[in-house]
Amino acid sequence: MHTDTSAPDGHGIGVVAFDVDGTLTVRDCVMPFLAAVAGPVGAVGALARVPFATLGARGTGRRDAAKRIAVRSCLGGRSEDEIIAKGQRFAERVARGWMRADTVARLRSHQREGLAVVLVSASLGPYLHPLGDMLEVDAVLCTEVEFSGGVATGEIVGENCRGAEKVRRLLEWGSGAGFVGGGWLVAAYGDSGGDREMLAEAREAVHVGGVEVPA
Repeated sequence: MHTDTSAPDGHGIGVVAFDVDGTLTVRDCVMPFLAAVAGPVGAVGALARVPFATLGARGTGRRDAAKRIAVRSCLGGRSEDEIIAKGQRFAERVARGWMRADTVARLRSHQREGLAVVLVSASLGPYLHPLGDMLEVDAVLCTEVEFSGGVATGEIVGENCRGAEKVRRLLEWGSGAGFVGGGWLVAAYGDSGGDREMLAEAREAVHVGGVEVPA
């Protein structure tokens, strides 16, 4: 596949955005990470605290509410050092066995083309930042865990990085990185409704499904 890497604003380089869970990985990572921190019993307990109507319902607001409850239950009160250390180990686990070979190959191909590559994901920062380092991406935009005084408050910082929030974060990063005007988002990869707005912003939208993405 040939991609035009030039940005219409004159930068001569563009940006490619990748969702993570289900796009670069073969599965969701949020609950497995919470279980890695709080233990399987703790994770099950977190799910038990989510109202049944919220857990089974669709919609961004309800999904976000369920995620906040799970994060609060599993991470609240734990030390920042513990969470960061477990995030590093979890990222190594993901890198070893949960990555999609096809989409990672696309990511590497875009890097060779000279494009800036950004991860834009609702996954959690403690493991997504080290995974981004392993993938050598230019930026990681994700749902961040709030810490205060070296302890997790149990809250997330700002909004869950999903849907329209992905576009807001991406445009904010692009502005700070010197990308102005339109057309600098060369391509975006996603697999769910939470990526719809980001895909719509890109010159090339790649919806990743269960079928292997061609080289």
